Amino acid sequence: MNDQAKDFLTSAKKNEADYNFISAKESYLNIITYFKDSQEASIARKRLQVMDELIKEKAIYERIDENAKKVLTDIGVNIAASPRLMDILMEADAVNFESDTAVSLPLKRDYLEACLEKVERSMPGDPGRNAFGTGATPPFLKRPGQDDLRAATREEFQRIAATVSENSDVVKIFSLPVAVDKSLTGYEAAQCMDVMFKGLKMTAAKSFSDDEMSFLKGKDNWLDGTSLITSLSPMDSMVEPFIRSVKAGVNLLLLDLTIAGASGPASPEALLTQIHAQVMFMMVMAQTLNPGVPCIHGGIPGVADTGGDLSYSSKSQPLINAAMARLNQWVTKFPSAQSGGSTSITEVGDEAVLESAQSRDTLRKYSVHILRHAMGALGSLNFFSEEKFVNDCIVERKSINAFADDQENFRTRPLYFPEDRYAMAGIREIAEKGNPKYADHTLKNVEAFMKWEKSIWGKELS
Repeated sequence: MNDQAKDFLTSAKKNEADYNFISAKESYLNIITYFKDSQEASIARKRLQVMDELIKEKAIYERIDENAKKVLTDIGVNIAASPRLMDILMEADAVNFESDTAVSLPLKRDYLEACLEKVERSMPGDPGRNAFGTGATPPFLKRPGQDDLRAATREEFQRIAATVSENSDVVKIFSLPVAVDKSLTGYEAAQCMDVMFKGLKMTAAKSFSDDEMSFLKGKDNWLDGTSLITSLSPMDSMVEPFIRSVKAGVNLLLLDLTIAGASGPASPEALLTQIHAQVMFMMVMAQTLNPGVPCIHGGIPGVADTGGDLSYSSKSQPLINAAMARLNQWVTKFPSAQSGGSTSITEVGDEAVLESAQSRDTLRKYSVHILRHAMGALGSLNFFSEEKFVNDCIVERKSINAFADDQENFRTRPLYFPEDRYAMAGIREIAEKGNPKYADHTLKNVEAFMKWEKSIWGKELS
């Protein structure tokens, strides 16, 4: 009898690990029905308290995935603004000119699905879950005792790379940590990173020459961070660099940095829907130009403060990034990268280190894949501090050990992600008006993130 209860529990845990919460719930119910006095029943009752929330949450992510596809097929992307992209998609017979619902030019659904099918669900050089590291290429290096705003010199960058190498036990992705001045090219910075750090690395190859692009090709431990569209329209300055990176066949980190209420919808569900649509559009373009080219989902949602500026001190920043990670981990299975573990505080000190640690701990608790910007950055990614980086790494070692010591941390927790049944209507309204600031949907969701924070706080305490 007890062996059967153990089998049910093993099955439930496996289904939870696979994010199959409906099947997990069935196994837990079998345990409390047929083995109600067993030790397994005690575990099952505790997990059943959150199963319905997890089932509901996954259903929202499934809806976001479907609606994001509808953004591309029913609302469309303004590809007419880029003759280059238009020609590529026209030649591929990817555009649906018969749609009577689209605001811009929509993709054919079968073409969209065929391209997404070509995207590998595994990634070269995968560092595993909760792989935290540097990134964002802040424009300024914080120097102790100095107030000057300058990029890093060659010598400073080399020293930073050495410091990152010394902390490779906790740094799992070495993404460009700070901008460099003219004493070092982007290509030379990448070479320095390659020598000093053996794990996963990321650069922005836009500044590379055509010959230098070959440095990244065939290297599983390198990503090229690139982007193509924002607000459902191409960015002129990124079209040719994007196409070059795709044709070079390097591993692509497809970045979308849309900010709620500023460059995208204000509700969490609508924001994720639009970002996911824009990343999938980049995947379509990549697979059209070079079928099978590796693509990592870099949908990185941002949250603004009351002044409309990106805020890494917002408690919603790690929450919305955890939700985006779950969309991919639970539903699409795309490898993905998020942003978090930073702060809006501009000065190095205990408060900045604490805020960053709290953000990392939140993301670790809910689980992400790759996390950039998690060490050394401050001032909402405007500054990098080597001093803060070292302190972040010290705290991170303690956090990793504390997390591993609590077995409850390895069970999936609900995010209580808020629904928005008007998400698609909001995205359409923004597409028609051209700016989220003019949309009624934005005004109606001004407090959406604040309400979500309060909801999580209240339910986790209850």
